[in-house]
Amino acid sequence: MSEARTPAQIEADIVRRREQLAVTLDEIGVRMHPKTIIGDAKARMASTVDQTAGRAFVTVNRVVTDVKGRFVSEDGAPRLERVVPVALLAVGVVGLLAMSARRRRD
Repeated sequence: MSEARTPAQIEADIVRRREQLAVTLDEIGVRMHPKTIIGDAKARMASTVDQTAGRAFVTVNRVVTDVKGRFVSEDGAPRLERVVPVALLAVGVVGLLAMSARRRRD
């Protein structure tokens, strides 16, 4: 059988548990404080934005590198057989847009 506890032991146990409970309640108070909740939400949002921006940067960098590889040779010279048709297409599209805008005004 277990030994009987003395009133002093019981009282010491109560004091210890009361101190543990006070610490736990203080921790809960800090966690549930509106400033803490807002700060945690801001940190999560900043982390999400950083991750999204990082992925976007990697994707854009990959696309730019791919496009550059299509229009510039390895020695850095433009590939005229690819640049000229794209430039002509761009000029044509701009011309059509300008004509369309002029027709709307008239």
